[in-house]
Amino acid sequence: MRDALFPIFLRLGLTSFGGPIAHIGYLREEFVVRRRWLDDAAFAHLLALCQFLPGPASSQLVFAIGRMRGGWRGALSAWLAFLLPSALLMFAFAMISGRLDTPLGIAFVHALKLIAVCVVGFGLWQMVGSLTPDAPRRLFAALIALAATLWPSPFTPLAAIALGVLASPLIVRHAAAPPSIEAPRGRGVALCLLAIYGVLLALSFVPAPLPIAAASAFYRAGALVFGGGHVVLPLLQHAVVDPGWITLDDFLGGYGAAQIVPGPMFSVATYLGAHLPRTSGGVFGAAIATVAIFAPGMLLLGGVLPFWGSVATHPRFAHAVAAVNASVVGLLAAAFYSPVCTSGVLGLADACIALGGLAILFWRGNVLLTIAWCIAAEMLVYAIQSNA
Repeated sequence: MRDALFPIFLRLGLTSFGGPIAHIGYLREEFVVRRRWLDDAAFAHLLALCQFLPGPASSQLVFAIGRMRGGWRGALSAWLAFLLPSALLMFAFAMISGRLDTPLGIAFVHALKLIAVCVVGFGLWQMVGSLTPDAPRRLFAALIALAATLWPSPFTPLAAIALGVLASPLIVRHAAAPPSIEAPRGRGVALCLLAIYGVLLALSFVPAPLPIAAASAFYRAGALVFGGGHVVLPLLQHAVVDPGWITLDDFLGGYGAAQIVPGPMFSVATYLGAHLPRTSGGVFGAAIATVAIFAPGMLLLGGVLPFWGSVATHPRFAHAVAAVNASVVGLLAAAFYSPVCTSGVLGLADACIALGGLAILFWRGNVLLTIAWCIAAEMLVYAIQSNA
């Protein structure tokens, strides 16, 4: 049974296009409807846990299903199989990105930036509706967005999350807690995992040379990102662009490429790690970055699960999480403006392409069609400008 997990999740890793929300649909279809490994109630419990924790929710859900089906070995096997296709594709793109320094290659990379504009914009719209359903939370999110835009800093996301927790009694009136679940055994192991998570997070703030500093930066991003794949954008920007390790153009090109590959969006870390300077990059940097960004989410998942039933239903906890989600919306709004829009939309043609891609997402919700539109339209603009 454990050995069968790898090919099952590998197939999902090869075919799961569309981002975290689409991944949840794929996983439910596979394990609730088709294989009947879980019923809807159990699936909903696991999904609620993964959404309440920082980290990549769809990858955490894969890890949890593998854990239930095949123990710790099954969890690692499922996670690795789901991640492997996107990580290899992102590493391959990192290796050839230096050869794209031609007019046609630059146009293709710019198309990737426009894809990021469309996908992040659509994701922001969905998050506004679901995570800020009332006026107080929307106002708070707007204030966080303004502050993050005016005072960008590596500590801004952490400050915004902390402020959300402190302000939760004022801005959250009603917050639905997830359904309670029966706590599994293993609280001793869980406490060890939580201790490891906390120690590594504390150590990640200690100054260090490359590549330890890079591993720390990716770990912090994975440990503090609430709200899914898109929200990792501002955290990673502060982590790798602000220190000068990676240029903004390379960063946005990699983020756009992450939209067109299947599997978890956090695999953008593979691309960024491969681009680290000097001997810290390449295969070594890609591996370190990938493990570092995914590790905290998996440590938290294993550590929190035994306590989830008794903690998650507490009203104050539910209110704090709801306020943090409002902070997340504000952070993503700031990142959508800069650097996503400011670097991707450089003229009228770019604006038209981006609006067309957003229209496709709002009309059909089809990410693949949006990707095809952005690339085809940008290539058409390139051809027209080349022949002018």
